[in-house]
Amino acid sequence: MSTVDWTAWRPQTAEPEAEGLREQKKRRLRQRLSDTATEMFLEHGFDAVRVSEIAQACGVSEKTVFNYFPTKESLILDQGEATMAALRTGLADTDHSAVEAALRILSDELQAMTSWIAAQDDPHQAAAMIRRFGALIRSTPSLRAYHRDMTDRLVTAAAETLAQRTRSSRDDPEPQIAATALLGLWSIQFQSLGKHLDGARTATQIHEAVTADVRRAAKLIDTGLASFESAAPTC
Repeated sequence: MSTVDWTAWRPQTAEPEAEGLREQKKRRLRQRLSDTATEMFLEHGFDAVRVSEIAQACGVSEKTVFNYFPTKESLILDQGEATMAALRTGLADTDHSAVEAALRILSDELQAMTSWIAAQDDPHQAAAMIRRFGALIRSTPSLRAYHRDMTDRLVTAAAETLAQRTRSSRDDPEPQIAATALLGLWSIQFQSLGKHLDGARTATQIHEAVTADVRRAAKLIDTGLASFESAAPTC
């Protein structure tokens, strides 16, 4: 059933050449489940599609679907864990500021999406499909709630890593507000995509426009975060 490789516009963390046959099969099935679910949700609406119907379309059991995705919402919003891993790694690298680390992750995610758009036979139609994807998230209460919950988890993970980086407690107000500000950049990128995926811009133009918006927002919070990091103990 699936005709669009939706996961291709999400940064891939796995290195296929390093995988064994079993891992490769599992990754491909996970991708097929997510791709098929995304297309069915876009066509019929999130609430109108049952997990059992997704399983049937992929030729697997409903239990198999839940072995790969703990909730129905995670079938379409499956990037959170990869973003969390990237945040933990990036923010732990003291050779770069926290803002620089966040911007690199956002850039990777944006590059994956715009490269996917450029690679399609009809880039404008591809951009329209991503707009529909965003509209589905915004218009579905359970998806919005899942997205908020994932954002809270990302803020917690970022605060923990920032606290370790600055030798403070994760419950201190500084790492908490720093993490909240950093995760706000993801909201800026999401909103900017909704604005610039207008069917008139090329993939390159979309990338440039969204990057400019995100960097404007990052510049606004950079000074405060820099002062927070510089206040960390040196020994």
